[in-house]
Parts: sequence; structure tokens; C-alpha cells
Amino acid sequence: MTDLTFQPGRNCWRVAHADRFSVIVDGKDYFRTLRESLLKARRFVILVGWDFDFEIEMLPGESDDEGNAPDGFPNAIGPFFDALVTRREGLDIYLLKWSGGALIAPARTVPTIQIKLMSPDQLHLGFDGRHPIGACHHQKIVVIDDSLAFCGGIDVTEGRWDTRAHGSYNPLRVKKDGEVAQPWHDSTTLMSGDAASALSELCRSRWQRAMDEPIGEEFSPGHDIWPKGIEPDFTDIEVAIARTAPPERHHEAVNEIETLYLDSIAAATDCIYLESQYFAADGIADAIRARLQEPDGPEVVIINPNAAQGMVEDEAMHVTRSRLIEDLEAHDPHGRFTILYPVNETGQDIYVHSKTSIIDDAFLRIGSSNIDRRSMGFDTESDVALIARRDQHRQRITEIRNGLLAEHLAVSPEQVVSAIDSHGSVIGAIRALNDRQGRGLRPITPRKETMLGKFLSDTRLFDPRYRSSAQARIGITSRHVVYGAVALAAGVMLWRRYRRKRD
Repeated sequence: MTDLTFQPGRNCWRVAHADRFSVIVDGKDYFRTLRESLLKARRFVILVGWDFDFEIEMLPGESDDEGNAPDGFPNAIGPFFDALVTRREGLDIYLLKWSGGALIAPARTVPTIQIKLMSPDQLHLGFDGRHPIGACHHQKIVVIDDSLAFCGGIDVTEGRWDTRAHGSYNPLRVKKDGEVAQPWHDSTTLMSGDAASALSELCRSRWQRAMDEPIGEEFSPGHDIWPKGIEPDFTDIEVAIARTAPPERHHEAVNEIETLYLDSIAAATDCIYLESQYFAADGIADAIRARLQEPDGPEVVIINPNAAQGMVEDEAMHVTRSRLIEDLEAHDPHGRFTILYPVNETGQDIYVHSKTSIIDDAFLRIGSSNIDRRSMGFDTESDVALIARRDQHRQRITEIRNGLLAEHLAVSPEQVVSAIDSHGSVIGAIRALNDRQGRGLRPITPRKETMLGKFLSDTRLFDPRYRSSAQARIGITSRHVVYGAVALAAGVMLWRRYRRKRD
């Protein structure tokens, strides 16, 4: 990889030292590690997320007859939080949730209201609606005692739990309606030290921005609460925190994440490996196209889901993806581009929600941002990234990438290493190891455009982007829309009650 540096104010917000840093892949390990870490909390916890589902179990299949996990605390998220603050005097938990979640998942409104109204006073639930209309709060961060932090792509909500086997119809993935959730691939990170403290500052500022008041808990980092079950992937390393934020009245848009994407793609020499829920960002595709046309440019491997989980979302995002694939394939004279989706042993699609970039053996980025226009300049996002400066760190980045490929191909990491050495390329190794009959990776082929898909792709109705020219149009935010919806619903209820009394 050619020279790549973190530049605060340009391609990141801040660079901070991490004593320990680990990558966590897929929901089973995340929820177990999150639970173990929360049990260590003594003073302050903040969770910032797109959505929370307070009814899901953190450890599926491990509840006793009373609904408790083996640690003696309730297994379900909401009761677990209640028990934590009840049993830990002096502990306060803050939950900041996107206000638009009530419109996306109305069934979770009642449990959310119960948390708001019936939980102990030490459990604080806030709603973030300070976004332009249509934008959402998409960050996924957890900070404990200002000293330990998770940052990545996994939401604390239904349908995210899965093992790395991603088996078909796993009964532990059953949802509240009895349906078995689709296999789900995801990733996040865990860190301690100043990097965790910096994420705590970010979350505290998010809370103050959303709630118009600061968090009352004293900022007091420096505690060693690293979970025993996690071996650090990296020690003593610098971590960059990059953000996306839409413009507001008093500041312009923040595009650090997009700049970091472009910088890392430009710096690649051997292989660009990307996992993302979408592939619909024109600027990222343009940067990849330029690298594909170089005689000695890098290979590009993109892992996407085959399809979105909803028909309209699928039409909106993947017609654009088809257009970008066709364009890149037409400008790939050296055959160095591939975009694939994973399937399990029965051929069932594995949904890719992970947002991971690995460039050569030197750059690792994991966060909440997708490769789409929203994540580049509309929603609020947070990613963390590191650049390897030591041989052991370079080796570990390569091992993480090979471990992801091994997961997708159902082979061992050693087989991936051997195949890359044998074929001299990552794409060659994938082709050699891919099982066309069972679990493996399948090529994503461009689709025919429907009338709906063409309209949604042409207008980018569900994948907008704000630029500096949008500054003058900011005023009414999604918070006002939610307030208006609540007021309208209350008005309708009062009117109906009035009519019934009158009649």
C-alpha cells in the first residue's frame, strides 16, 4: 500500500490510541461479548443506535424457566437493563435511538414506551430526530465507563444474532412472530484506551445534540474492564474515528468517511476487499473504476447481499448497483473486479450487513457506513479505522481478511492462504475454493430494470445525498415530522372520542 495517513478534519474526526482493539464477526460473539462487558459497568453506559429491540434475548436458547441467562440476569435486553441499574447502585444507562424507528418498526413502539415510562430512573431513553427529513441516525456505538467501546455495524435489535456457520433455519434465530430469521453476516469492533474515551465523547455530544442537555455523568476514563473472553487482535495502535453527518444550520456536512474510502482506495496496491450492505455510491465506484484501468492496479473484491429484505428497498438500491456493476465490468480490461454474495450449505442467501474495508495488509476499517450515497453525505455514521505500521499488525489484518473469506467459502484460513499463494491473487483463490453446489460465494449479475426500479434509481428517492447547496433548505427536521405525526394521531383519537360521546 502506498502512503496513507489519517488527517483529522479531512478523512477522520480524531486519531486516538487504543491499548487493545479487536474485530468481532457476527452476532453471536457480539451479543455475548456485549453482555459480559455490560456486566462490568459500574457507573455509566451509553448505547447509540439506529434501533433497539428490548424484547430480544442476548443469548438465544440459554434462558432458564424464569427467563434468566446463566449469569443470573434476565436474558431479554429490556429486563436485563432494568436489572443492571437496579442491582448496581450508581449505574446509569443512556439509550439514544433514532426517532424514525417508530415508523420503520411500529411493533416495537410499546416495549420502547415501557422502557421510557416504567423502567428505573437510572435508565434514560432518548430519541434523536435532529436530521433533515428522510435522513436517519445510523451510528452503532456502545461505551462503558468511558473506557471500553464497541463501534461497528451490528444493531441491538431483532434478526442480528447468528453464528459464523450461518446454517439454514437455525431455531435460535427464530423471531417473535415464529419465523426463522434469514442468515445474517455482520461485524463490529471493541477497543479500550483513549480511542474508547474518544467514542464516549462522541456519544455524549450526540446525546446533547438530540436532547438539548448534556449527560450528567462525570467523564472519567481509564478503567480496565476488558472482557476476559476476547483476545485482542491488536495492541498499542492508533485508531481513527471517521464520521458522516448531514449539514445543519450552523455547520456544513461532514464527509470524513467518504474521504477515507477514497484515500484508502487510491493507496491500494494489491487488493481492495469490501463488505457492505449496498453498492450504490457513485463516487466510490468512480474511484474503483480508475484503479481497475491501471496496468498494475489492485484487485477489487466486493461482498454484498444478493437482495435486500424488502421489495421496494431492493428495487431502490440494487438497480443502481446493477448499473455500477455494468460500468465497472466494461472498464475492467485486466479482469480484476468481482462482486459476490454468500450462500449457506443449502443455497440460502446470507444477508450481508457488515461494513468492512480491508486494503492490502495495511488498512482496516469497520463501522456503520454502507457504500451508498446516504452513508457518504446524508445519515449520521461512525467508522473506526487503523493503519498497520508493524509486521505483526500487518499479519493480523491479512488474517482477518482471510478469516472472512474462509467463513464465506466454508474452508479453513490455511486453505485460503495456500490458494492465494498458489494462484497469486485473491480472486484466483476464491474461484479455486468456491463450492458451486454448497456453501460459497455466487456472482452478482446485473438485473433487468423494472419501471419502479428505474424511477427509484433515477431519482435516488431512498438514497439521497445532501451537499453544501442544501444548506439553505434545512429547517424542518425529522424530529418535527415525528412531533407532527404524534400530534395528528392524538388529534384523531380525541376527535373520535368526541364523536362517540356526542353520538
